[in-house]
Amino acid sequence: MTRKGIDVSHHNGTIDWDKVKAAGVQFAILRCGFGRKSPKQIDTQFERNYRECKRVGIPVGVYHYSYAATVEDAKLEADFMLELISGKQLEYPVVPDIEDKTQVHLGKNLLTEITVAFCDKMEKAGYYTAIYSNPDWLINRLDRDKLSRFDLWLAEWRSAKTYTGAHGIWQYTKKGTVDGISGDVDLDIAYKDYPAIIKKAGLNGYSQKADTYKVTAEISGIPSAKAGTIKSACEQMGMTVVQKKE
Repeated sequence: MTRKGIDVSHHNGTIDWDKVKAAGVQFAILRCGFGRKSPKQIDTQFERNYRECKRVGIPVGVYHYSYAATVEDAKLEADFMLELISGKQLEYPVVPDIEDKTQVHLGKNLLTEITVAFCDKMEKAGYYTAIYSNPDWLINRLDRDKLSRFDLWLAEWRSAKTYTGAHGIWQYTKKGTVDGISGDVDLDIAYKDYPAIIKKAGLNGYSQKADTYKVTAEISGIPSAKAGTIKSACEQMGMTVVQKKE
C-alpha cells in the first residue's frame, strides 16, 4: 500500500495544515535545518510544522540539508540535527540531504564517506536513517554498495522512474500543488509502512516503556471525561496508554 506525502521547508511559507490534511496528504518530511550548528541555520518553520503535523495527525520525518566537505563536517551536522529533533517522535526516516553544488567536486569516495558518517551518527542515536539522492548522484557520485544498508529516498522528477534500485520513498515532482500551501510543493510516494516499522523497532523517539510511563503520569487522577480525550490524542500519536486505577 502506497502513501501520499510532501516534503517542506520555510520556502513553502506558513502552511495551513488543516487544509493539507483534508487534501489527503498522509505524511510529511520536514526540513529541520542546514549546515553546522547556528541559530540562523534552523529552518524557521520547523517547530511550527512539527507541532501542526502532530496536532492534525500527519506522520512526519525530517531532513537536514548538508554542506559537509569533510567527514568531520558531516559528524558536526549530524550532531546539529540530533539537537533539533531531540524529544520529538518521528514516524518517517531522518535524512541527510547531500546534493549541494559545492560538494560535487569532492569525488565519489569522500562523498560516500561523508554520507556514511552522517548516517552512522543518526543510527547510533536510535534513528531510522535514509539517504536522499537522485539517479545522477547514485550512479556517478556515490558508492551505492557502501550505502546499501541505508534506506533511500529517491528524487527523480518525472512521471515514470528510470532508477531501478531499491528505494522506500519517491519524490516525483517539485511542482506539485496541495491545498493549504501557496505555490509549488514537492510531492512524494512512500512504499513502506514506516510508522509501523519505526514504532515496532522503538526508533525515532518511540519507546513503548517510556511512552507508557509518560501517559500514565499525565492521566492519573484526571476526571474520566478529560482522561478519555487525552487517551484518544495520545493513541493517535502511537503511544501506549495505561490509566492508573484509583
